[in-house]
Amino acid sequence: MLAKRSILARLLAVVVAGCALMAPTGPSVAKAANDPQPYVKYYVVAAQYQGQPESLTAIARRFLGSGERSAEIYQLNTGRVQPDGSRLTDPGRLKAGWQLVLPWDAAGEGVEYGQLPTGKRPTPSARPTGTSGQEPDAASPKPSPTRTIGSPRPGATGPKCTATTGSSSRSDWAQLRMAADSAWTLTRGNGVKVAVVDTGVDATVQQLSGRVAVGADVTVGNGRGDTDCLGSGTAMAGIIAGDSSVDGSPVGIAPDATILPVRVVRGSGAARAADAANAIEVAVSAGASVVAVGSHVDLGDPAVAASVATALDHDVLLVAGAPTKAVTPPSPAGRSGGGALLFTGGVGAGEQLAEQYAEGAVEVVAPGVDVASLGVGGGRAVSNTGTEFAVAFVAGQAALIRAAQPDLTAAQVKERIRSTADAIGGTAPEARYGSGMINPAASVSVAVDDRNQVASQQQGNSGAAFAVILGIALLCGAGVVFGLRLRRRRFGG
Repeated sequence: MLAKRSILARLLAVVVAGCALMAPTGPSVAKAANDPQPYVKYYVVAAQYQGQPESLTAIARRFLGSGERSAEIYQLNTGRVQPDGSRLTDPGRLKAGWQLVLPWDAAGEGVEYGQLPTGKRPTPSARPTGTSGQEPDAASPKPSPTRTIGSPRPGATGPKCTATTGSSSRSDWAQLRMAADSAWTLTRGNGVKVAVVDTGVDATVQQLSGRVAVGADVTVGNGRGDTDCLGSGTAMAGIIAGDSSVDGSPVGIAPDATILPVRVVRGSGAARAADAANAIEVAVSAGASVVAVGSHVDLGDPAVAASVATALDHDVLLVAGAPTKAVTPPSPAGRSGGGALLFTGGVGAGEQLAEQYAEGAVEVVAPGVDVASLGVGGGRAVSNTGTEFAVAFVAGQAALIRAAQPDLTAAQVKERIRSTADAIGGTAPEARYGSGMINPAASVSVAVDDRNQVASQQQGNSGAAFAVILGIALLCGAGVVFGLRLRRRRFGG
C-alpha cells in the first residue's frame, strides 16, 4: 500500500514540478489574458437590508464587525466597473446588483466566495429582515454558480471550506524579535523551495506575487495548491516569504524563497492520514529542500510517520510543530538518512507557550502567539496564534541557511538552527523551550560557521603554544646546566 502511494505521489510530483517551471519567478509578473479570475469574497448589494438602504458602513458592520472598516471595502472596489457599467465613486451611494469585493475575513449570510460572476445577474430586491444568520426567503434570487463560504468549489469534492479569521489588531513583535533583515546582506533565501503542507496558499495576494508555485491539492488528486480559503497556509507563506514592499505589511524571513503550496485539507480539522502522507511525499519529490508541516497533519499516525521516514532519506529538512503528546520521532527508512526533522514550539512576546507540548518534545521555539501575517485576498495584516506560525518562522530561517550554505546537509542545517538559538531562562535555561528562541541572523553569520571546527582550532593553537613554551623552557634549562658545568671545569670545582 505504501509503495502504491509512493508511486502516485511521484506521478503527482512530476506534474507539480512541471507546473513549477511555468510558475512566476520574479516579484512582478503580469497575469496572462487567459488566466482564470482569482477567487475572492464578495457581496451582491440588495435594494434594501432590514428595510434600510444598503451602505458601506452597514455592510462593514455586518460582515467585518466594525463600520470603520467600510474604508477597506471602498478601496477594494473604487474604480471597478460594476455589472451595470457604472463605478463606485461615492461611499454613500450603492446600487442594487453591484458586486462588492470584501476583505478576506468577511463572514456572514450573503458573503460569497468564488470568481466574480460575469454578465448581468438578477438584482436582489431585498435581504431577509431577520438577523444575518437567517436563510433568505425562497422567492429570493438564486445565486450564480459560485459558492457561498462553507461550500466547496464547483466540481470539487471534499469537506466544506469554512473561512477562519484572525484578530484585526496587529502586533509586529514577532518580526521585530526575529530581526531577519540583519541576515539579508548575506542571504534572502534565493533559490530555495519551501513547501507549505497546509490549506493551500492564496497566490493572488500581492505580497506573495511571483513567489508561489502552482503546487498541488492532494485532497482531490489533480488540483492546484495556489488557492486558499481557510487562511493558515497563506499566513504561513507570508511569514516565510512575504514581501514588505507592499503597504508596509510584515516582512517574511526569506523574501526571495519560493513557496510550493501543498493543500492537505479543505475544511477544519485534521487531514486524512492518506492525504497527509501523500502531501509530504509530493513536497519532497517536487524538489522542496525545506518542508513546513502545518497543524492539520498528525505525525503520530503510522502512515504519515512512514512518509516522514521516507522523506528523511533525502536531503530535506522537515519542520513540524512539537507534539502535545508523547510520540516516537520517525527514523530514516533507509541507510542514507540525509534529512532531518525539527520539532518547533510556539511562544508569545512574554515567552508563554502557545500549547502544552509533551515534555522534552520541543527542540527550538519561535513566535507563535499574536503573530502578524497575511490574510486570504490581501488587505490589512492580521494577527494569528498557533504552532504552525512558529513552524513557518523556522522554515524561513532554514531557507536562509540553505541559500547561504548550500553545501550543508539538512541535518547540519538543523544543528545550526539549534546551536545558534538564544537560550531562554538566563543562567539556567528551561528545558521546555528546547535550545531556545531561534536567531536567523546568527545562524547565517560567518562568525558562527562551524563552531566545532573553531573550537578544535583553538584547542590546536593552545597545544602548539604550550609546546613552544615548553621547548623554550627546556632550552633555557639545558643552557643553565651547561653553563654550570663549564664554570666548575674552569675553576676546578
